[in-house]
Amino acid sequence: MKQIIVLLAFLITGIGFSQDSKKAEALLNEVYEKVNTYDNMFIDFKYVLENKSENINQETRGDVVMQGDKYVLNILGITRIFDGKKLYSISPEDEEVTISSDNTEDESTITPSKMMSFYKDGYTYNMDTVEDMKGRKIQFVKLNPIDTNSEIKEILLGIDAKTKHIYRLIEIGKNGTKTILTVNSFRTNEPISKTLFTFDKNKYSDYYINNLD
Repeated sequence: MKQIIVLLAFLITGIGFSQDSKKAEALLNEVYEKVNTYDNMFIDFKYVLENKSENINQETRGDVVMQGDKYVLNILGITRIFDGKKLYSISPEDEEVTISSDNTEDESTITPSKMMSFYKDGYTYNMDTVEDMKGRKIQFVKLNPIDTNSEIKEILLGIDAKTKHIYRLIEIGKNGTKTILTVNSFRTNEPISKTLFTFDKNKYSDYYINNLD
């Protein structure tokens, strides 16, 4: 689950950037600034996990709705609701709800609400290849962790050159694991129920409530 959330965080500061790094920085900032103009975002995505040496190839779909710091994320049969203060993880299979406080001071925890700004710290970056994907011109930016102890080898962020939206994110781990997140649909500024980000405990009266605080 954490790896998926880190990937959702698909959308660096330093001294003495090369010209190529400055172009990458400008493109990433353009994506970030455009996203910040939206009142809310609906993203439907495909998630693929690959590790050839371990003979792993898994594929699933998910979706997330975001408004400010609040979000509802559905993936792998689990719903995660963050209301701005508390995070509720709902597992119908286990009939369990886990409640915890949002630890925004933990830099290693990248939530959907940080997904468009995670690149600003901890990475160097450069422009990479341009590819044609389903008629779209996708400009990739390569991000490399500054921390040499990071489990991540590199991240490739594919940006639609026309819309300036994230289309694909590829994370390659040092252990050979590759995770790919592809945006199937991206909608903005749609009507949202006032209770969308509210956890209704009455709906889960038969569930075990695991309050971690």
